[in-house]
Amino acid sequence: MPTLLDFRRRIRSVKNTQQITRAMKFVSAARLRRAQEAALAARPFARELVRVLRSTMARIESPMHPLLARRPEERVLVLVLAGERGLAGAFNANILREAFKFFRSRQGKKTVVIPVGKKCRDALRKAGFEFAGEYVNVLARVDFGVAREIANLIAALYTEEKVDAVYVIFSEFRSVIAPTLVTEKLLPVEKLEAGEEQQGQAPEAQIDYIYEQPEQEILNKLLPRYVQTQVLRTMLESSAAEHAARMTAMEAATKNAGEVIDALTLHMNKVRQAAITKEIIEIVSGAASTA
Repeated sequence: MPTLLDFRRRIRSVKNTQQITRAMKFVSAARLRRAQEAALAARPFARELVRVLRSTMARIESPMHPLLARRPEERVLVLVLAGERGLAGAFNANILREAFKFFRSRQGKKTVVIPVGKKCRDALRKAGFEFAGEYVNVLARVDFGVAREIANLIAALYTEEKVDAVYVIFSEFRSVIAPTLVTEKLLPVEKLEAGEEQQGQAPEAQIDYIYEQPEQEILNKLLPRYVQTQVLRTMLESSAAEHAARMTAMEAATKNAGEVIDALTLHMNKVRQAAITKEIIEIVSGAASTA
């Protein structure tokens, strides 16, 4: 049976762990604030860029660009973004589960992966997937240069017809409690069809813009920027979602540590009370036998 010293050592150990988890929670909360601001700031530009791009495509009778070429999806490139470290609850497991679900739906097709994040890289390498590139330690502080490098790699693979479609799987930041797993098609860009509604909005009016440059030249400049912007946005969203998941996990761990400390303290007090009662009984019994 554990002694009082064993209980005190156990309580001291749990308290030390609680201090660590509480500190990690505060660190994640501070990083989450910055990552959330960056992710929210990137959304309007990305959304408007997609709108302008699809609107421009709708005004060109036959838009021509290597990134718009449509081919049967026999070779698929998947950009998967997960966390750099653990201690984030089910964040990494959920993304990998979504990725493997997507891979199973594309059985029979050649799948090439670009993992972003150490946890994602390790899991996909263990599963035996072919990598077109890998990027680790890039989500702690998202840099546009890294996003542009990934986007250029994706554009090169698609332009050289080494892949027929590009998808991205990531966790989109919606709230601290409930991140959203997203699988988006990055390339080829879907053309805006007549009467199509975008995210519950009314069909976009075909405004007769006056272009300072030919529409095709504008399209040639918008498409590479579109890929770069979407990659940057997914990296910012994934970074914010990871910090939110880690903050939530550390908050739960701190709370659980407090419950363990309370339970151990209660049990220790019961053991100490039983020991004191036993000693009193022994003293009274000894006094009664000598009387």
